[in-house]
Amino acid sequence: MTTLHLDAEALYADLLARVRPLLVADSVLVGIWSGGAWLAERLQRDLGLAGKPGVISSALHRDDFGSRGMSATSDATALPFEIDGRHILLIDDVLYTGRTTRAVINELFDFGRPASVKLAVLVDRGGRELPIEPAVSAARVVLPPTQKLALTRDADGRFDFAIESAGSAA
Repeated sequence: MTTLHLDAEALYADLLARVRPLLVADSVLVGIWSGGAWLAERLQRDLGLAGKPGVISSALHRDDFGSRGMSATSDATALPFEIDGRHILLIDDVLYTGRTTRAVINELFDFGRPASVKLAVLVDRGGRELPIEPAVSAARVVLPPTQKLALTRDADGRFDFAIESAGSAA
């Protein structure tokens, strides 16, 4: 059995370089709770962008809301800027089925009508169930559906990955 090891810090450096050209006037970063929010926070700083990035939760718009119920992330959405007319760069750690991204886009439109929405992810693991593709991804990996790839962050803000048994698809 092969062990997968991803260097999250090296992937972050690649993501940083690939996100820079996506930024246009009126661009704002919005991180998907929680790993995407960590990435957006660090990208905001490393790109030298003013203000704070937005954070958005998928909890209220998930198609599995009935089985998952309310979670601690349902109040995680915090958008410290107007959405109308802005170019939104959604940031996520791992893209899998596309269902979280769909839910987040629905949540985003509850706050206004952006000029555009692009998606940047650290890792694309394939397995899409919806027609959602990132504008950029730092890596593409394949994992069995029984495994979940999760971004972790230590006390110093450095990123790493954990591979866990999946309870449900994100």
